[in-house]
Amino acid sequence: MEIRLNKFLAQQNYASRRGADKLIEQGAVTVNGKIAIMGQKIDEKNDIVEVNSVVLQKIDDEKKYFILNKPIDVTCATKKTEADPNIILDFFPKDKNFPRIYPVGRLDKDSCGLVLLTNDGDLTYKLMHPSYEHEKEYFVEIWNELTDEMLERLRKPFFMLGQKTRRANVEKTGMYTFTIILKEGKNRQIRRMVRSIGSGVKILQRIRIGDLWLPNDLKEGEWREVQKEDIV
Repeated sequence: MEIRLNKFLAQQNYASRRGADKLIEQGAVTVNGKIAIMGQKIDEKNDIVEVNSVVLQKIDDEKKYFILNKPIDVTCATKKTEADPNIILDFFPKDKNFPRIYPVGRLDKDSCGLVLLTNDGDLTYKLMHPSYEHEKEYFVEIWNELTDEMLERLRKPFFMLGQKTRRANVEKTGMYTFTIILKEGKNRQIRRMVRSIGSGVKILQRIRIGDLWLPNDLKEGEWREVQKEDIV
């Protein structure tokens, strides 16, 4: 059944119809990966609607939550491209009865570790938006020996793309390794920070999202279902 996009957004309690029209005008809404247009109709059962990169689901959908230990050279995308043929959805069943899930945020192709996937758009928004200050923790190994001076520089606010990042919680775990906790997630932020101290990243692994830790027994490429209360 096709309905107008603004009506669909209103049914999701995301915005009034007038507010939905403003979001569409601003280019904040996409349908199946393409920027929506005013007056557009959608198939509410099959089309994928996103607002500010957050997927909206039908209100009566059963919410499901899964974690994946992502290997490197795998992209946090839902569609394959010639440049990125390996995507995280390759690890999940293609069964039509399996829920249509999407990654919460991104973990770049050269990084590994914890990725959360869900069909819960509200939780996705809360985990991604900086105002909620949900922590993400990473294990990092660099090429150069980590000195006290380098460690202190990593802890200070960092200017990136014309903006000042928040102070990071950084703890040294070895001669070449440290953990870092961020409450924001700018593009390749940790790699840029490491370059600023004169080194490069050898291993970058996400080990925690909110209250959810990467299980020690979850091998790369493996996934399992979790509960919402395990996450936040």
